[in-house]
Amino acid sequence: MHYVSVEGLTKSYGINPLFRNISFHINEGDKIGLIARNGVGKSTLLRILAGQETADSGKSWINKDVTVALFEQDPHFEEDKTVLENIFHLKHPIITAIRKYEDAMEQEDGEMIEWLEQYLNQENVTLLLVTHDRYFLDAVCEEIWELERENMYVYTGTYENYMEKKAARIESELASIDKAKNQFRKELEWMRKQPKARTTKSKSRQDNFYEVEAKAKQKIEDVQLQLEVKMSRLGGKIVEMKKVYKSFADKPILKGFDYNFSKGERIGIIGKNGVGKSTFMNVLQQLEPADSGKIVVGDTIVFGNFSQQGLVIKEDMRVIEYVKTFAENFPLAKGGSLSAAQFLELFLFSPDKQYTYLSALSGGERKRLQLLTILFTNPNFLILDEPTNDLDLPTLAVLENFLSEYQGCVMIVSHDRYFMDRLVDHLFVFEGEGEVRDFPGNYTQYRIWLKDNEKKDNKWAVLESNKSKGQTTEEAVVAKAAAVVSTAPAAPKRKPSFNEKRAFEQLEKEMPLLEKERQDLTDKMSGGNLNFDQIQQLSDRLIQINQALEEKELQWLELSELM
Repeated sequence: MHYVSVEGLTKSYGINPLFRNISFHINEGDKIGLIARNGVGKSTLLRILAGQETADSGKSWINKDVTVALFEQDPHFEEDKTVLENIFHLKHPIITAIRKYEDAMEQEDGEMIEWLEQYLNQENVTLLLVTHDRYFLDAVCEEIWELERENMYVYTGTYENYMEKKAARIESELASIDKAKNQFRKELEWMRKQPKARTTKSKSRQDNFYEVEAKAKQKIEDVQLQLEVKMSRLGGKIVEMKKVYKSFADKPILKGFDYNFSKGERIGIIGKNGVGKSTFMNVLQQLEPADSGKIVVGDTIVFGNFSQQGLVIKEDMRVIEYVKTFAENFPLAKGGSLSAAQFLELFLFSPDKQYTYLSALSGGERKRLQLLTILFTNPNFLILDEPTNDLDLPTLAVLENFLSEYQGCVMIVSHDRYFMDRLVDHLFVFEGEGEVRDFPGNYTQYRIWLKDNEKKDNKWAVLESNKSKGQTTEEAVVAKAAAVVSTAPAAPKRKPSFNEKRAFEQLEKEMPLLEKERQDLTDKMSGGNLNFDQIQQLSDRLIQINQALEEKELQWLELSELM
């Protein structure tokens, strides 16, 4: 059953186009992840589908039996209504068609995210989702749609599949552009030699020249933010906390906390909202006083504090002016330095964007600027409080790469499970009432261990006792996690949707036709009766067929597992 059909949709803001002439269909039961860099139109597209904005051109049709529910990043509730009244104010249940789940994970704990994954995986939920949580994408979505360079690209499968297929697409496009550049040089030489009077034939070739020129000048903008920073020297003493107590409004945050930090530690902090995670980090940096206890910070320690509150800025100041209040030049790890303008370009702030007022920056741009100003201080102990909020997926991937190579200490609070799993070695688990546990493993390992031991009152004591059995605590946890995964019953096989069945049948028709065409071309090329231009033309077509077959075979393999 068709839920949504869109044809030729175009939207711009002023002279800046967001997307141009895009078309797509959403069927009952489809679960689609929509991704893109910040500012290219994800939210705008979804507001158009929800009827809150209008497109410049194009058509959109929504089935009359479908209710579109828009779940925004910053929802607005009516204060005179109860929680349930605000949630269920629609006549049609929200389960009918959730159109947007935009980064609500940022405010939910892990248990809520897992519950939501299970809820949205129900067959009768149709979903178009914007999120930066890659585990969530993999758990819920069957397709990933990407807005890029005013176009819509569709990828089937997981986030990893998307990355592989996008890399292949970009490689193919770059090869096509290189070919167009070579042809452009030849056509340009021909154009310069032609007299002003044009025959019909030469006029046709002139028109073709401009098409080739446009193709040759096309750019594949897959810009990657590269971070290479100089870190202040890290001495032997990091930070030691002894019997630290802290309460907030009679609510205990820390109750006799003891810990001696080591070089290169990567610590994740987890716990329900309001248990004092941010307060703990402020106490660690001595931005807030402890009620009692002792905190000794090493002489060489330079904290870099990426706070959840963001930048404290003057709205009427330009980006370049703000950065220069920290320093005119930025030292690099391998020697040399960059000017403030060069460093801003490194963080994807174009020369024009550098003279934008701070008040006009998007949430993601402010986060990038916040990170930039922190790195200007050459920190050797980074404290990151929800750093992934508002960052797009490409910037997130680069931040992860930077942090994985970073030689200093890192402490992270984040609801992004993928981000935490990739970067942290152990966790401080805030259980409330001042209890903080040290778990030796990443977030996924912790969730597996907790599910297996949640009914055991002495689970933490048992975990600690593993150290006396000739096995490190981390080894015990990892082994247990692996055992839980291997012995867990297989998840019930998901039934293919109508759309997936139709796609599978279409692939089984298309693939034999492409294989036959490939064989015919191969026979012609080996016949010895073709000139160079004919061979080149057939060779180009053969490359296209091989690429198409490879993509269709991958799709067929993925879909065949559901059949």
